[in-house]
Amino acid sequence: MEQLAFPKYENYKPSGIEWVGEIPAHWGTQKGKWLFKKVERPVRPEDKIVTAFRDGTVTLRSNRRTEGFTNAIQEHGYQGIRKGDLVIHAMDAFAGAIGVSDSEGKATPVYAACVGRGEFKTNNQYFAYLLRFISKAGYILALAKGIRERSTDFRFNDFGKLLLPLPPKAEQDRIANFLDRKTAEIDEAIAKKLRLIDLLKEQKAILINQAVTKGLNPDAPMRDSGVEWIGEVPKHWEIKRLGFLAKMLQTGPFGSQLHQEDYIEDGIPVINPSQLSNGKIVPDSKTTVSEKTARRLHRHMTMVGDIIFARRGEMGRCGLTTQGHEGYICGTGSILFRPNKLADSVFRLFDVSYGFQYGTRRAGNHVDHR
Repeated sequence: MEQLAFPKYENYKPSGIEWVGEIPAHWGTQKGKWLFKKVERPVRPEDKIVTAFRDGTVTLRSNRRTEGFTNAIQEHGYQGIRKGDLVIHAMDAFAGAIGVSDSEGKATPVYAACVGRGEFKTNNQYFAYLLRFISKAGYILALAKGIRERSTDFRFNDFGKLLLPLPPKAEQDRIANFLDRKTAEIDEAIAKKLRLIDLLKEQKAILINQAVTKGLNPDAPMRDSGVEWIGEVPKHWEIKRLGFLAKMLQTGPFGSQLHQEDYIEDGIPVINPSQLSNGKIVPDSKTTVSEKTARRLHRHMTMVGDIIFARRGEMGRCGLTTQGHEGYICGTGSILFRPNKLADSVFRLFDVSYGFQYGTRRAGNHVDHR
């Protein structure tokens, strides 16, 4: 998408707002409390719960999803939300949970439902864009008075103290309409790219699956492998159990062998499923042990050519130990597979995101090899 170029105004002036700098000369500034007021309406029987999401959408919870929320047993202090309200989620505003409601409903007291006071003409969508900008820029987080990391309590009083740029109403409308149109175009472009990525991932999985279970010769005679997830394989291929192809096939240390207090920073890496990504081992400096502990766990130490794969969590994760990355410790959530000479190409025969997902659920499962 091409870079947008905005025309310059004839004259600018200092805004007096640190995070804004200069503004067009004909714009004004005003504190939030003189632009908006907080309204507290009674809840109607038909009202459903409205949620402010971090992407700026304010809508009925049922329009997005119904699971993963904490529901109050008694709805103390709930208030009415109306379509068109500027809604601020006090505890999540720092992450962008600010927007204009597209629904009628109710919300908890942690929400502020704001409407224009009337003294100054305001476009709620313009100010929603403005407030989300300052949240994404980290300004709201900088105002945090609490002790919890990545959290604030951005109440209406805090919003009211903010000095904000105030363009003429007609210009607010044009800016809001422009941003609605452009952000919709960008969202659609992102959605298309994500769909393309999904298609390419599917094509990659099919390609790898075809190569490692059918070979590269499309005219090769085939036979039934006897393994449900593989199907037919070239007639000259063999089928063997994974355990028959290993010098070593064991889980990481259990029980009293490795405790939380054994971990140090910047020691010898312990490889758990979270350190396995796209066929590579990606150590974490915070998940390491001392040399003394590593020597005690020497039977779980990796060598070049070892394959580590997940035994819990997201099945399908695995990584190949390469030169310079040997001497790591296979973690408790992983399995160490050390191939023998017959299996020196077994890693290539299993796709990181496909083969091991099926082939390692049970250590005795079959694999095919040439």
